Amino acid sequence: MDFSAGEIIAIDKPYRWTSFGVVARVRNLLTEKLQHKIKVGHAGTLDPLATGVILLCTGRATKRIEELQAHTKEYVATLKLGATTASFDMEHPEDAVYPTDHITRSLIDETLPQFVGTIQQVPPVYSACKVEGEHAYRLARQGLEVALKPKTLQIDEIEVLSFDMPQLVLRIVCSKGTYIRALARDIGQALRSGAYLTGLRRTRIGDYRVEDCLQLDQLPAWLDSIEISDTQN
Repeated sequence: MDFSAGEIIAIDKPYRWTSFGVVARVRNLLTEKLQHKIKVGHAGTLDPLATGVILLCTGRATKRIEELQAHTKEYVATLKLGATTASFDMEHPEDAVYPTDHITRSLIDETLPQFVGTIQQVPPVYSACKVEGEHAYRLARQGLEVALKPKTLQIDEIEVLSFDMPQLVLRIVCSKGTYIRALARDIGQALRSGAYLTGLRRTRIGDYRVEDCLQLDQLPAWLDSIEISDTQN
């Protein structure tokens, strides 16, 4: 492999690691192995509380980041029904509870199709979206009111994998820019209740599947096991 000429490394991001942290770890390992600095970037952020596929581009392959970001993504999302949090996931504590007695599997099956196709979605305020040049999450953490505009997204599939109140597990296939946290919020509202994410795993980006990814702690041994050529820019 020639990391300077450009390679794509598919990593199964661990829980509570930031995408930036994964990039920094891989860059440090490659710099140590190659004995010179090397450019590394990721093709799509994954929240710290999520796990799964993150694609890292090295060297001249960083020019492919935009292309890779455009690929369809697949997630397995676990929702807790009947409650909400400020961030729509477990980063914040529950801030409200809602009735769930009326929620049945048939109601879920009737409700989910409205989220398939081209939809409008308002991003979470606790996100990296920018408001007048400032990240929304920074403003939200300062207690400031944040108003984000809806974005047009494409949801290709939503499949119920399991339902056992209050837990709903969904497989979601969607376009770039989709916030699964925001989708959980919207599904909760559509069910006349509340919902937030308790688990999220990205299982695919394009043709890159999680079962084919490297584990972060396997990287040193993997780098020792492969043949490396080094064509610097």
